[in-house]
Amino acid sequence: MAWTPATATTATADPTPIDRLLARPRLTALLGALTIAFSAVLVRLAEVSPSTAAVFRCAYAVPVLYLLARAEDRRFGPRPARDRRLAALAGAFFAVDLVAWHHAIEDVGAGLATVLGNLQVAFVPLIAWAVLREHPSRRVLVTLPLMLGGIVLISGALESGAYGDRPAAGVVFGVVTGLSYAGFILVLRQGGQDLRRPAGPLFDATWVAAVGALLIGAAWGDLDLVPSWPAHGWLLTLALTSQVVGWLLISASLPRLPAALTSVILTVQPVGSVLLGVIVFTEAPSALQLAGVAAILAGLVLTSRRSAGSTVGES
Repeated sequence: MAWTPATATTATADPTPIDRLLARPRLTALLGALTIAFSAVLVRLAEVSPSTAAVFRCAYAVPVLYLLARAEDRRFGPRPARDRRLAALAGAFFAVDLVAWHHAIEDVGAGLATVLGNLQVAFVPLIAWAVLREHPSRRVLVTLPLMLGGIVLISGALESGAYGDRPAAGVVFGVVTGLSYAGFILVLRQGGQDLRRPAGPLFDATWVAAVGALLIGAAWGDLDLVPSWPAHGWLLTLALTSQVVGWLLISASLPRLPAALTSVILTVQPVGSVLLGVIVFTEAPSALQLAGVAAILAGLVLTSRRSAGSTVGES
């Protein structure tokens, strides 16, 4: 759906700081992608279980997002019940995404796990094909073998010196991350088509994700509801930076940019995570794993490219 005057800020409303920031959507999107790139590093610094990190990342973000969502409701009126239900469903996908991704971080490192999670760019059109009967482009079908080859290389199946405690398991969790992340993106877009109000859908998705991660952690048996300091500090930082600032910037700005440009901006996250993993934790992926990273990143860029004149919101 293209961004039209019907979804733009009304002329009678006074511009907010976010409105003024969105006047420069390229900068806004880049800042959001860079913010999200720190997520995996913060999860590792917290040194808590995957489910615990997912619960507190969302729970700490809920009060801030609630206040922002209430401000949007006062300005534009209440959101339709259908949109709220869809955003809540997106939160269920997000809970699975976060828990699986945090397991991947433990098994294969912060950088490689983030690259694998971004396979959602390829999974989204495939799921849309299966569920919505939207035929994927030829570019998606051509680049899919490239990215699947990258997955095999990152898994360490072709070598004995692959980085990570359990690289093969990390790849499995990474693929689950990409699939659930794709579901999150598809459903959240359907429930958040009013581009004036990114905080409302994100609030609903985040509180549902917190509950979902709590249930997953209880069933998995790795939940710790009383993490010690400084774990709380890292998790609070993760919530305020990635879950609040990063996601608000990305979800509000990317629909306003040409698709070809967004493909480049989105790859900043996995590239940044790989570099941060090397710098902060001295992660040392093998040559074949780095080749797999390059293959997946190339596929992500090629898959998400469209004509330069199109916009992400166009269907």
